Amino acid sequence: MSLVEVRSETSPSLAVEPAPVAVASPSSSVAPVAPDLGAVEPPGTHDVALVGLGYVGLPTALAFAAAGRTVLGLDASRARLAAIAGGQADLLERDRGRLADVTRHPARLTTTDDPTLLREAEAVIVCVPTPIDDHLVPDLAPLRAACRTVVEQARPGQLLVLTSTTYVGCTRDLLVEPLRARGLDVGTDVFVAFSPERIDPGNEAHLIEDVPRVVGGVTAECTRRACALLGTYGASTHAVASPAAAEMVKLVENTFRAVNIALANEFADACRVLGLSVMDVIAGAATKPYGFMPFYPGPGVGGHCIPCDPHYLLWQLRRHRVRIPVTEQAMASIAARPRDVVDRARTVLSDHGRGLPGTRVLVSGVAYKPDVQDVRESPALEIYAELRDHGADVAFYDPLVPSIRLADGTTAYGLDSPTAHDPELAVLVCHHAGEDLTWATHVPLVLDATFRLASEHGWDTL
Repeated sequence: MSLVEVRSETSPSLAVEPAPVAVASPSSSVAPVAPDLGAVEPPGTHDVALVGLGYVGLPTALAFAAAGRTVLGLDASRARLAAIAGGQADLLERDRGRLADVTRHPARLTTTDDPTLLREAEAVIVCVPTPIDDHLVPDLAPLRAACRTVVEQARPGQLLVLTSTTYVGCTRDLLVEPLRARGLDVGTDVFVAFSPERIDPGNEAHLIEDVPRVVGGVTAECTRRACALLGTYGASTHAVASPAAAEMVKLVENTFRAVNIALANEFADACRVLGLSVMDVIAGAATKPYGFMPFYPGPGVGGHCIPCDPHYLLWQLRRHRVRIPVTEQAMASIAARPRDVVDRARTVLSDHGRGLPGTRVLVSGVAYKPDVQDVRESPALEIYAELRDHGADVAFYDPLVPSIRLADGTTAYGLDSPTAHDPELAVLVCHHAGEDLTWATHVPLVLDATFRLASEHGWDTL
């Protein structure tokens, strides 16, 4: 039976009994509570709808389904819907089991590309990508389109929660004001909140249920209902004063990471010049039980969080003629890191009397992080293209990624084996758990851009 179940007429309604819940005040932690979504006219067929079934939306939908909620998943991509129906989505092993379970019980999760079915949900959560363009300017087109759809389909009684990382004030601009223009009073007719997503793809150590959800509602009642909804599956929620405060929370989280990764990269450069192992130094510093949090250097950062999110804040502040130079410098340093890898590769080759033109170079690992198939903003894409443009005979190998699409629109296909290219230089960018790297010990030159294996094998680092 297909997981995708789209109906042409409304199914029998699903009533939800109101339940007492704790009212979340700003800066308070709220224990899990039974959802009280209020009286709905007409009552919804689904407890919750997810708009966007990507690396955030699908695991969230599965978490709700596992908690006993009936879920509607909306995605504009039929290819994505087909992949989900076929069990081909990139998920944690635990979530693969959940996907298999809802496939056997399709009433728990209905997937569709029909936005009119959003009217049937008691709550709607928006979790679509918020990338940046080639000029580091936020690309709000997917989010604007999703919010426009949600507003068009909204009905009295619904709870609407935005989770996509964005600029401060976006919930007001894309949900609250358009709803008011439709004649729906937020806090009375409909309820709106922002709750930034907190999913770490490929990381079994931080499961979606265990990570607290920050919630900022337009009114106290909006916050209460959003906390109740997310508390359906989550261990806890934490209320802040407003959607704008919750929006800023996400920007602070990822800007903090960006700044510290840029600092770790700087210390890696300093340690190389001084003849020290940066990983040894960081391990020593990390023994301090207070005042220090270890961050590690690498070839760059990928995904739609660290390389993208701080640019939403920088972009917004430019309008106010406000600069935040620490963040600006960190983002510039992160953006330059893939080119640093290529420059270091040229130096390593030069030290052995070689140049990049004509040299067989293997890029090992092109996913943006270990144990995922995701290549969004992966530094490996730029490293590959730069090596190629400098004349190297470049190929890549990644057991999870069969092909990559480069910025110039060309597609490169991965090797079946890392030794198929007979590389003269291997650049280690990302390696997955359990991946056998014995082959690299037979390559004449290895540049370990991950810093994780260099000391064990005597390989070069950045």
